[in-house]
Amino acid sequence: MSPATRFSRYAIYVIADPLQPLFQRASRWLGWDCVAGRAVDHPTLDELANPTGLHIHDVTAAPRKYGFHGTIKPPMKLAEGVDEDRLMQRVSDLATTLPSVQIDDLKLARLGRFLALIPATPTLSLQTLASTCVAELDDLRHPLSDAELARRRQNGLTPRQDTLLQTYGYPYVFDEFRFHLTLTGQLDDPSADAAQAMLQDWITPVLAQPFIIDRLAVAGEDRQTGQFHFIGWVPCKAPRTVI
Repeated sequence: MSPATRFSRYAIYVIADPLQPLFQRASRWLGWDCVAGRAVDHPTLDELANPTGLHIHDVTAAPRKYGFHGTIKPPMKLAEGVDEDRLMQRVSDLATTLPSVQIDDLKLARLGRFLALIPATPTLSLQTLASTCVAELDDLRHPLSDAELARRRQNGLTPRQDTLLQTYGYPYVFDEFRFHLTLTGQLDDPSADAAQAMLQDWITPVLAQPFIIDRLAVAGEDRQTGQFHFIGWVPCKAPRTVI
């Protein structure tokens, strides 16, 4: 399959430095290294205690296809006439106007029924970065089909979220955006308790503090496997501002 047809959707992500322990440990927890584009082994019992016998492979099934990432511009099909080269160029051009962002502290938290790393305190500059990318790149996005809209609406959206879905192809953007780096799928309480205890031991010791976002990652969804793969880095080049 040629590079031009390999990916069905594209997204703009924040991906931690793949050489650092945070990315490496999170990728092993999930079982997928999205930068290397390969499956990786979950932590062994010699590395991480698992007193409840939690099936890590099962509780990470949903986020595994994406790898360890934070979404900035959600996955989208490209509009007619838009190819990967044009996408990369537009992201690169936009990034020259974007300052880097500093998250002072990440923490492990439950968001509904899943676990993720989130900023310990709100970061307005990160909200601005994400909103700018969503708005400025949206002309590259192919509109959602009626079936895709219906599938998204099964999650019980608010009127505001439904408006965002229709306008930008995703309900959790702008004022509905909450930056997070997902570590599990939807869990019942006992599984969430077990996963949280294990992640406290596995992830929190290697949290990057501060967590600096000075480049964006373009990623693509493999048509055949559904796995997301890193395509390229795009540096943020504007001077950092404190907002």
